[in-house]
Amino acid sequence: MPGTKAFFSFAHITDPARHEDYNAWHQLDHRPENLALGGVELGERWVHAPDCVAAGSAPDQRLADIHYVNMYWFREPADASIREWQGLAETSFQWGRRPDVAYSTRPVMGFFDPVRGDAKAISPAALPFRPGRGVHATLWELDEPHSARSERVFAALASERLPAVLEVPGVAGVWTFSSDGTTLDPGFEPIAGDTTFHAAPGNRGRFRLELVYCEGDPVELAPSLRADDVPLRRLFAAPLRTIVPWEWSWFA
Repeated sequence: MPGTKAFFSFAHITDPARHEDYNAWHQLDHRPENLALGGVELGERWVHAPDCVAAGSAPDQRLADIHYVNMYWFREPADASIREWQGLAETSFQWGRRPDVAYSTRPVMGFFDPVRGDAKAISPAALPFRPGRGVHATLWELDEPHSARSERVFAALASERLPAVLEVPGVAGVWTFSSDGTTLDPGFEPIAGDTTFHAAPGNRGRFRLELVYCEGDPVELAPSLRADDVPLRRLFAAPLRTIVPWEWSWFA
């Protein structure tokens, strides 16, 4: 797999007139600068477009108005790679190249540990690099992430849900992640003056994120990828479209 740590952020644009500005900055400035770092293996982003919203659900109100989901995956040694990545966040702010702070929020951010990858035609390690039309993302919360009940749920996900998802035509594979620390964790407090995210210890495994990689249209696949029978508290479940440069008109 690419590395032992990944980062996800769920972004909301507070000014409806700034979506094109946000996408131009993120795709043509912010993302390339991050990908140029030696410790960043992969950077991807998806849009929660209006048709994705209609095909999904966000039972947790903190995720109800999400517009974009961003992901970075770090090379080993992950701790050094993350420090380098966090340093760029502050440096780019000092450059005057963080206009997003004026019109965007990130209700959810966090570091996640990859749990397992499953793919059809290629290796799981190669799956995140494979071209696709989007993903279907599901975020669950666990009250007791290291209980016997949780272990039984994880076993059922591996033996029942994952094989069923992989059988769906148009699905290329699945990666599953377990949280290391997020802004949703109980007791999380942002660091004053921080331009990126630093996890608070003590909440490992509280959230589980499933990414189903789609070579078919993720909105059309969404009904087949619902997880209504999974006995975990679902916070967010929706198709997300891959963002194509300069095609940023979903919210116009």
